[in-house]
Amino acid sequence: MFFVYILTNRMHGTLYVGVTNDLARRVEEHRQGIAAGFTKTHKLHRLVYAAEFERIEEAIAAEKRLKRWHRSWKIQLIEKSNPDWKDLMTL
Repeated sequence: MFFVYILTNRMHGTLYVGVTNDLARRVEEHRQGIAAGFTKTHKLHRLVYAAEFERIEEAIAAEKRLKRWHRSWKIQLIEKSNPDWKDLMTL
């Protein structure tokens, strides 16, 4: 399985869209700040959206599509499945 996910630092905060084949591992890497970059700089540790795909090509296409979306569309996507912006890794 492959996942497209969105991280944030708070409700309506900065958003990051990524793709991975191991969601738990990747979110933990972001939380530990293993790699310097956007998520470390902005302290994006809260998983607020994730979608599962069977093929990596599908996941990458979905990630690219989401990255092109307007911010308001991403917020609507998050709030459709996670209206309280809860951290999905702690549920």
